[in-house]
Amino acid sequence: MENRKNFFHLHLISDSTGETLISAGRAASAQFQSSLAVEHVYPLIRNRKQLLAVLEALDREPGIVLYTIVDQELAGLIDQRCRDMGLPCVNVLEPVMATFQAYLGAPSRRRVGAQHALNADYFKRIEALNFTMDHDDGQMPEDYDEADVVLIGISRTSKTPTSIYLANRGIKTANIPIVPGVDLPDSLYRATHPLIVGLVATTDRISQVREHRELGVTQGFDRRHYTDRATINEELKYARALCARQNWPVIDVTRRSIEETAAAIVALRPKLR
Repeated sequence: MENRKNFFHLHLISDSTGETLISAGRAASAQFQSSLAVEHVYPLIRNRKQLLAVLEALDREPGIVLYTIVDQELAGLIDQRCRDMGLPCVNVLEPVMATFQAYLGAPSRRRVGAQHALNADYFKRIEALNFTMDHDDGQMPEDYDEADVVLIGISRTSKTPTSIYLANRGIKTANIPIVPGVDLPDSLYRATHPLIVGLVATTDRISQVREHRELGVTQGFDRRHYTDRATINEELKYARALCARQNWPVIDVTRRSIEETAAAIVALRPKLR
């Protein structure tokens, strides 16, 4: 029987970037596999004129409404329109803020975009991103001891996207490809500051991902060798043996999202300090 999905409209209204809403909306939507959300994201909604245009969109394509709006008047307009239309509507942050207020015994300041303030944490993330981009795919090996994390692994084990995700959390991350017969830089073995983690996946998974990689412009590139399962299996055995010799932890990314892999790496850091 054909697996048919029902579509529904999901309206995400924010006075900031909308990242919180997108994460919350997708996390909830993922629990309903028979239905697929058509997302409508409205960031930086900070005045009545902007909001009225959004409410017109709700009239055209009704659905679930999630919002994070600090301004009480604007929030009230959203609530009222949704009541009039009979639409489900949730102020995502309000229950959380109410809990904080009750526990701390103080009202919130209700500042728009407060989580994106240009503070020390923000500049730490920028510094980490710059470092990570400079040290992608084995570049600038002389600086590895300045990294917080170094990821190693054979081709197509999600080293670069995981590095960037960690950098967005303020963690300076370098990544190095493992190629059988090619020694890793001496500076990596001398490094005492970073957590060094090996990333692996199943042979089938890596072969599948490599099949979809565009490498036609690489001179002398042998696609059959690159995607051959026997070759990949040998690469993985080499990588695992290398990590075992150095006592570097290994994470299998086969069934993990980038976020889950990053969380596993973050969890390792205090244990190895």
